[in-house]
Amino acid sequence: MNTRFHVVIPARYASTRLPGKPLLDIAGKPMIQHVYEAALASGAASVTVATDDRRIESAVQHAGGVAVMTGKDHASGSDRIAEACSVLGLADDEVVVNVQGDEPQMPPSLIRQVAELLVVREDAAMATLCTPFIGAGEFADSSAVKVVLGDADRAVYFSRAPVPWHCSRDSSDLSGEAWQHAFRHLGIYAYRSGYLRTFSGRGPCPLERRERLEQLRVLWHGECIACALAVEAPPAGVDTAEDLAGVRLRLEGNPES
Repeated sequence: MNTRFHVVIPARYASTRLPGKPLLDIAGKPMIQHVYEAALASGAASVTVATDDRRIESAVQHAGGVAVMTGKDHASGSDRIAEACSVLGLADDEVVVNVQGDEPQMPPSLIRQVAELLVVREDAAMATLCTPFIGAGEFADSSAVKVVLGDADRAVYFSRAPVPWHCSRDSSDLSGEAWQHAFRHLGIYAYRSGYLRTFSGRGPCPLERRERLEQLRVLWHGECIACALAVEAPPAGVDTAEDLAGVRLRLEGNPES
């Protein structure tokens, strides 16, 4: 499928656990450069970093990339991308993929996949991807977001809690079937530029604030999120110092990755 799409990478400087995360060095490059290069490899019509910090803008431009400045008070990455789409003058029907700025090893195949999914799912306001859990520990981890799928691969709910749950099981039992039919949500989204303005204009909903998951704003307003199994499982992103050490170990052993 020859799908035209744009990638916008939201990247803010502030981070509770890893301040300045987009600029942290990995194999001789700032993290944001690795993300940008993965996005370029996807075949996107354009790749732009949307940031709130001149240091990030400078790093992207130094690497030959494109960055736009956005406000500091956006509630989510999607809100930041909505502003970037206006700055870039993207038409309402343009497909935009949100690639998180802390995913330095995001496979380009997944960027293309989520864009193509949105194009074929005309009923969907947003498209995203998921992958099966690999074990009970990951299923129990609140940093691993869960997605519950319904009919026609529509997302029913997203949570940091271990859902769906087997009600016949003890609350401490995470073995066996408790997690084998659950799916881990991958934080990559596709939407149409025009919908992003609608999304951002509504502001965060109560469930979004409670779970700290921006995609719940779409479901709160009764709209469809199409969700497919990823064609390949991506390496973990960078949320903690331990994650950063793992990514450095992988990429410094293969500097061209």
